Amino acid sequence: MKNIEIIGTGMAKPGKVVTNDDLAKIVETNDEWITSRTGIKERRFCDENQSAYTLSAEAAQKAIEASGVSKEEISCVICATVSAEYVTPSLACIVQRNLGLPEDIPVLDVNAACSGFIYGLEVARGFLNGNGGKYGLVIGCEQLSRLMDMTDRSTCVLFGDGAGAAVIKTVDDGIYETVLGARGGYEITVEGAGPVVSHIKMEGQEVFKFAVDAIPKCINALKEKSGITLDDVDQVICHQANARILDHCVRKMKADPEKFYKNMDRYGNTSAASVPVALDELVKLGKVNPGDTIMMVGFGGGLTWAGVLLKYGVK
Repeated sequence: MKNIEIIGTGMAKPGKVVTNDDLAKIVETNDEWITSRTGIKERRFCDENQSAYTLSAEAAQKAIEASGVSKEEISCVICATVSAEYVTPSLACIVQRNLGLPEDIPVLDVNAACSGFIYGLEVARGFLNGNGGKYGLVIGCEQLSRLMDMTDRSTCVLFGDGAGAAVIKTVDDGIYETVLGARGGYEITVEGAGPVVSHIKMEGQEVFKFAVDAIPKCINALKEKSGITLDDVDQVICHQANARILDHCVRKMKADPEKFYKNMDRYGNTSAASVPVALDELVKLGKVNPGDTIMMVGFGGGLTWAGVLLKYGVK
């Protein structure tokens, strides 16, 4: 099995900014309550001209342009999402059509919730090794605003919409390790297709306990498999669910907080989009550069967890 590197990233921001004060006008909450418990100050929702499909295509187009790869060279498209409007066609198929990507390639969606982008990287790696392709496109996208119960203050303050994408390439050497797992349960749920509108429901305390265990577990497993330490890693990009979760884990591991990027204050929890969005921001800020070693960790509904250690490279 060849390893993979990320060689280009992109993101798409929804047009509607929703602050904590905006939410306080429609549900019993306030800015201090939300910020102190989550670190979230605002989030973005799709406007009337946007959807998971437009966000995915925009992020993917930017990632392809940043990578320097032509569309004809893309050999698989994997989209991680739990909030696409349709069960079928898949979000990945819509992106393939809208961007004019090749038709003789595997194209599908992955549902691993907030771990989905990292699961998607491993799925894409498998396809590229199987079909002999060199470049793949992996997208994390959510339109969670369409699944929110705006009367449930325990969940509606947490989530936002967004999309992030990455182009990957196969390499013969380099660093690549993954850990993937799940503990089946109903702590985070969204009902399936049917006559009743689906809403996100979550057991917050149980999810918090799961998350503060999952992050160190993933990081320690990646360290053990690779033989490296966090000193050898340039950035650790965790799912952006809650600032308290990340801060707790950093203290627990006695890690350098400068290596653990946080942007949930501006986007909220965007599930499968959060890791690739954070990665793209770090690239744009010059904090992730070609040759850097990055670690990404996801955790969420399922309950799933995932970690990956790999290089950021160039075409």
